[in-house]
Amino acid sequence: MTVIVTDTGFAPDDWTGGFVGIDELAAMDALPGGLAVDLPNDRDPAELAARLDRIALIRVAFPAYTDGRGFSIGKSLRDLGFAGRLRAAGPLIADQYRMARRVGFDEVEIPDEMAERQPEEQWRPRPQVSYQQHLSGCR
Repeated sequence: MTVIVTDTGFAPDDWTGGFVGIDELAAMDALPGGLAVDLPNDRDPAELAARLDRIALIRVAFPAYTDGRGFSIGKSLRDLGFAGRLRAAGPLIADQYRMARRVGFDEVEIPDEMAERQPEEQWRPRPQVSYQQHLSGCR
C-alpha cells in the first residue's frame, strides 16, 4: 500500500482510474480524457507535450530519495503547461516535500514503511525562514 502526502497531511489514494505507462500512451491512437500516466524518471517529459491536455494526473517515479531527476521532470512538466495533478512517487523523505511542492508537485506518494518511519507531522509544511531573516531576528 501507499500513502498520499499533501499539504493537509496523509490520505489514502483517491485516484481510482488506474495508470497507463508512457509507452502504452504512445501506442494509443485516440486518447480519452482523464488519463493518468506513469512517467519514469529517465524519460523526457517533452514526450507528453502534445497530449498534456488529455492527461489528468502524471505520476513521476522517484526510485530512491537520492535520485533527484524527478524534481527536474516535475518543473519541466509545469513549464510545458501541464495543469493537471502532478504526483511524485517513491521513497522520498519528509525533508524533500517542500522541494517537491516548489517545483510543481501537488502530492507525494510514499510507501507505508516510509510513512511509519516519518509520521505525518514531519511532512506538514513549516514556515520557511531564510538565513538572512534568521540573522536579522537575532540582533
